[in-house]
Amino acid sequence: MEDVNRTIVTEFILLAFEDFLQFQMLLFIACLLIYITCIVGNMVIFLLIHFDAKLHTPMYYFISRFAILEIFYVSTIVPKLLDILIAGRNRISFVGCFLQLYCVDTTGLVECYLLTVMAFDRYFAITNPFQYLVIMSQWCTRLAILPWIGGSVAAFMPTIFTATLTFCGPNMIDHFFCDLTPLQNLACSDPYIGNLMTSVVAILVVVIPFTTIIGFYTHIIVTVLKIKSVEGKYKAFSTCSSHLIVSGLYFCTGIIVYVKPSGGQLDKFLALIYTVVTPMLNPFIYTFRNRDVKLAFFRVTSNLNSLIKIRCK
Repeated sequence: MEDVNRTIVTEFILLAFEDFLQFQMLLFIACLLIYITCIVGNMVIFLLIHFDAKLHTPMYYFISRFAILEIFYVSTIVPKLLDILIAGRNRISFVGCFLQLYCVDTTGLVECYLLTVMAFDRYFAITNPFQYLVIMSQWCTRLAILPWIGGSVAAFMPTIFTATLTFCGPNMIDHFFCDLTPLQNLACSDPYIGNLMTSVVAILVVVIPFTTIIGFYTHIIVTVLKIKSVEGKYKAFSTCSSHLIVSGLYFCTGIIVYVKPSGGQLDKFLALIYTVVTPMLNPFIYTFRNRDVKLAFFRVTSNLNSLIKIRCK
């Protein structure tokens, strides 16, 4: 009987952006600045909402939880990417790779569900303004927890399925983090079933939430157009536009990558947009387009300055 040498993979090599070696330092600086901006920006949003009593409403409660989620999301990906770019440490253990995969998928799916909850919040606020505060104040905590439960459960099945595949080499992942399709394409068995499962899960947990969000906003637009005053229309649209921009940026890139996965260079750069760039932009989208957050920032900074002056005397 012929012996077949089957080497079981114990670690993976993340190729990241090795095709652009001449730009490694530039990519490192850009990713580091984006990461710092994302962490600081989202933390500022969370602290503003936490300390300013005028922002203690269901809408801002969800925004504050979304800000914390973004910090967790980028922190599962960017630190390893920075390590690869600056030090060339592109190896990751088998267990570490699938742990990263599960964390990335969980936080990514939680974001899909939380964005859907935030769309429902805006829908309910505009279509039922008199009942909104009473009902949502009672339900907002539970509605913020449900995405975490759904995301962690939904991410479990494809992660476990991929981890049980046989990996006998090669072990080089053409990506900057452990993602489903690149990993499934490395398996010795036919990756068709794994890719099909990824597409099915993506439809269930990405496409359906996005379609639901579109449905909510379609109803919102119809409701707002019935408002007679121009000021009322502007106020209604202004509370929804930021969330719609964030949802569009995140879902459109995610759908392209996961519904029909190819594992090519395009997927890698699209992933860079929704995992790194979009979380950095979110605080600016919510801040620059939101008058309440701007006023809260001035109130909090003014109170801090007053407190510093009192202590210095």
